[in-house]
Amino acid sequence: MARDKSNELYLSVPSFFKCPISMDVMKSPVSLCTGVTYDRTSIQNWLDSGHNTCPATMQVLHSTDVVPNLTLRRLIRVWSDSSLLCPESHAIFNNPIAIDYITKLISNGETENLSLGALLRIVELAKLSEEGRESLANLDGFVPMMVRILKHSDEVEVVELVVTALDLILSIKGVKDRLKKFNLDDAFFSPFNIVLQKGSLDARIRAARVLESLAVFDNESRRVIADQKGLLNELYHFTNTLTDWTAIDVGLAALIAISTSRQVKKELVRLGIVRTAARILSDSENPVGMMEKAMKVLQMVSTCREGRTAISEDEKCVTAVVQRLIKVSTATTELGIVMIWSVCYMWRDRSALEAAMRNNGLTKVLLVMQSNCSGTVKQMCRELVKVFRVNSKSCLASYETRTTHITPY
Repeated sequence: MARDKSNELYLSVPSFFKCPISMDVMKSPVSLCTGVTYDRTSIQNWLDSGHNTCPATMQVLHSTDVVPNLTLRRLIRVWSDSSLLCPESHAIFNNPIAIDYITKLISNGETENLSLGALLRIVELAKLSEEGRESLANLDGFVPMMVRILKHSDEVEVVELVVTALDLILSIKGVKDRLKKFNLDDAFFSPFNIVLQKGSLDARIRAARVLESLAVFDNESRRVIADQKGLLNELYHFTNTLTDWTAIDVGLAALIAISTSRQVKKELVRLGIVRTAARILSDSENPVGMMEKAMKVLQMVSTCREGRTAISEDEKCVTAVVQRLIKVSTATTELGIVMIWSVCYMWRDRSALEAAMRNNGLTKVLLVMQSNCSGTVKQMCRELVKVFRVNSKSCLASYETRTTHITPY
């Protein structure tokens, strides 16, 4: 950070322009498989020293290949050029001057064609402090300006910055109410596809967070998001292919918020959400919050026939659910019982019953029933115990019969 004495302003380098290793502005930003971006020279020195982990997350790297972050490189170039030509455009530490600058942009109608430099300044102000976020959120015309830009832009860099700004101010009181007054239609939500497909990891996380927030807050927004072509697929892909825990957690939260209708649940099952959730539950090293969300997804899809069928046909899924009973959290346990009850008691699926019993399901359910769980869950446990006991001999006999008919090599 430097000071311009002639204007009594402070110049700031946006934090996401700095390499996490050298803390200098990146000249050649490249991303690891973890999604974290570094300056090429710094990360290459790290890898050449024999390290096989990501310096920022300490995750073990399954690949040491690096991918150029062209979007970030362009943003750094724009910021650098505008700083040289007009240093005051990044003097964001003096809030009154920054807000006055943004107010003039709004009053002059310079919204739909707002420059990247101006958007960068807005985002940096929002990132700087709670005061900066509140100033922007309460600025008359700011939220409408963000909506208009989002509806009329298909440039990745622009959409990333607008989504970032929205994510930073959505928690401010009154912002969601103001957004609800606008027509948050396909034109508003369509650019989120661009971010989820082509944006940086940070922008994709923020996009998923905005979608979740709006879906939870507004039923109409939830419907439009669910109907938006390709958006559900991109969110699922987001949770299924990444290794970053934060990204997976946020992606699952967005899917949970959106997936309230039977049609959406059916589509999630078709995409493979049952396998994805089972994989998350199978790894005991995953964070508790992520496991809770994975279990919640399974509980939700178990309320439709397609979801129950997929769960019953995936022995690994039933096994993972039973194994996580008691061991993770109260929420995970209760959600797991509801899912098992739906498949084994209501659906009476023989394959699911066998898988649950082979994994000590009866004992686990008895332990849950004796714990401090809710009355509804206790009742489900009682009903499951009856089903397990009635079917225990026939299920085990069926399993033994099948295994004795396996032809040895």
